Amino acid sequence: MSSKWIKTRILLRNEILRSFVPDTRLYNESNLLYMLNKHTMVYVKPVNGTFGQGVIRVEKLSAGRFNFRIGTTSRTYTTYRELFHSLKNVKLNRAYLIQKGIRLLTYRGRIFDIRVMVQKNASDRWETTGYIGRVAHPKKIVTNFHNSGKPLPLEILLGDHIRETEKKEYIDKLSRLGLKIAKQFSKTHSGYKEIGVDIGLDRTLKPWILEVNTAPDPFIFNQLKDKRMFNKALRLARLRGRFIARKRTKRR
Repeated sequence: MSSKWIKTRILLRNEILRSFVPDTRLYNESNLLYMLNKHTMVYVKPVNGTFGQGVIRVEKLSAGRFNFRIGTTSRTYTTYRELFHSLKNVKLNRAYLIQKGIRLLTYRGRIFDIRVMVQKNASDRWETTGYIGRVAHPKKIVTNFHNSGKPLPLEILLGDHIRETEKKEYIDKLSRLGLKIAKQFSKTHSGYKEIGVDIGLDRTLKPWILEVNTAPDPFIFNQLKDKRMFNKALRLARLRGRFIARKRTKRR
């Protein structure tokens, strides 16, 4: 499933998960203005997109000004109409949605979010098999590894925000959230065997579900020095028929 809009609607059906989903609307001129007036900062994302490509951060500034940032490009406008018409030129030619912007925690001045991997094990039960932090490039607004983000152990990224004695309990909480999300998706789409959940933490340490990936890449965990999460995630992915190398036939 590639549609972020459909995946958001699946999450909103669950009363518990609903509180972790940022306010989200389909992109149009009136909805964007409404969301900016309500939240000040939003992310405009392709409904169908990967690797953070095409993601735009839009902000309502003081004195009635507006700013958007995509990649390393940043532009400021004095009116909303100027902003909206300029966005037409930088958006990809596809449907978009608008998501409330979360002021993410930072590590050494760079925002980060978290990827939680949840997979069905050999007993066909959901299990959280990995978690990793993703730090954005200093000049970019997305954390994706394929968009110059840097994967780091989550324990390190939480170092300035959570006491050492509380880290395990907090990470366990994120793992349980990932399990709830997987089980919710199973209610409507029973064929899923693995998901990757992107979670952002705000300054109160509340987790927000930024995105759910239904074809997650286990190889991000290979960036960690400790290979246990990578080995397990890859093993279970291969159990479901993914990332299996094809044998080459010898020419006679």
